[in-house]
Amino acid sequence: MLRRTMMILRPSSTIPEELGGLDATSAMGILIGALAVVLGFAALVFILTRFLYVCRPNEILIFAGRKHRLKDGTEVGYRILHGGRAVRIPLLETVARMDMRLVPVELAVQGAYSKGGIPLNVHAIANIKLTSNPVLLRNAVERFLGASMEQIALVAQQTLEGVLREVLAQLTPEEVNEDRLKFAETLIHNAKDDFDTLGLELDVLKVQHVSDDQQYLANLGRARIAEMIRDAKNAENAADQRIKEEQALARQRAEMAMKVGETRVLQRNNEVRTELAKLEAEVRSVEFEAQVAAETARATAEQVLQQQRGELEKLRLECDVVLPAEARRQAAEAIARGDASPFVENGKASAAALAAVAAEWQAAGPDARDLYVLQDLGSLVQSAIARVNATTIQNLDIVDGGDGGSYGSLIASYPAAVARVLEETGRAMGLDLPGLMGVAKKEGAR
Repeated sequence: MLRRTMMILRPSSTIPEELGGLDATSAMGILIGALAVVLGFAALVFILTRFLYVCRPNEILIFAGRKHRLKDGTEVGYRILHGGRAVRIPLLETVARMDMRLVPVELAVQGAYSKGGIPLNVHAIANIKLTSNPVLLRNAVERFLGASMEQIALVAQQTLEGVLREVLAQLTPEEVNEDRLKFAETLIHNAKDDFDTLGLELDVLKVQHVSDDQQYLANLGRARIAEMIRDAKNAENAADQRIKEEQALARQRAEMAMKVGETRVLQRNNEVRTELAKLEAEVRSVEFEAQVAAETARATAEQVLQQQRGELEKLRLECDVVLPAEARRQAAEAIARGDASPFVENGKASAAALAAVAAEWQAAGPDARDLYVLQDLGSLVQSAIARVNATTIQNLDIVDGGDGGSYGSLIASYPAAVARVLEETGRAMGLDLPGLMGVAKKEGAR
């Protein structure tokens, strides 16, 4: 019993089927492999965070410690990274950063002699930065690696002040003061070689103020102002003189023009008078001819008028007498034809209708007339009723004994009158209308 219990308590060297059926050795290997992967990933992250360097756009990275061969064949002990990223090799390389942002430099030169021997005071402002040229950038790395921005600005300021004195010695005070853009361009051009040697770049240079202690520029301005005033007065006097000369010439030309105009006016007046005399003569001649022509035309027109009057009288007589009589005659004939046309047309229509009815009766046999009357029996009755209704009684006196019999007899006389009219109509047509109405009534009852 004890042995059986110990066997039950002995640990099993296998993993249950639910866990994959692996033994302990395989499970331990898997666990160690997973742990190694995690440690390797952590080591990779650590290496990247410690040895991967990212260069920002406004700086450069210098990886020093290993030899690098340049394109020209020379070897240097560093490499420069401008933008991007790189990995530092541990124990073999070190990394340093250099800022490439702008550095303002203020220039103030006192008593710098110009070309004319006049000492000038110049105040300017410049913006410098490390150059972006890969060839010249090595000069900046070799000279300013580890230096602060203030030290770089101080070196650039001293260099620019020296170049500024050299440029001032080549220009006169007038050139420096009047064309400052040219002065700044000359200064930038002369400073380029020194800045290339230093690995710097002069981005902007502006001359803000130029002066001198002897008031040379101020006096120069006064002299020029006096010259300008003098030139202005001379120009004004010359303009006044030209104006006076032009006015005199204008008056002379105006007087000549007036004389010439008066002469031309006199000539034109004489020509106008001559033309007027000619026109008046022509007008008199035309008027005389017009009078003669008018008299002739008047006589001719009078003859024509008399002829037209005779024609008019003939026309008036024809319109007043002949045409109305002819119109009355034609109207009477038209009225007579119009009055006779209904009778003629009605007779023709009645004859045609009777002929058509006779033809139909003959075609239908001996009972055709009765059938025709039966078809139009309603119309005959309506005509009889209308004939009775059309009868007008002016005065009617009813004598009644008080029982209403006389009034009833009067009312009953209406159907009797209609029957009487139908009977007389049938007698006139040679038909027994009451008998035909009885036959029609029997047929309707059936």
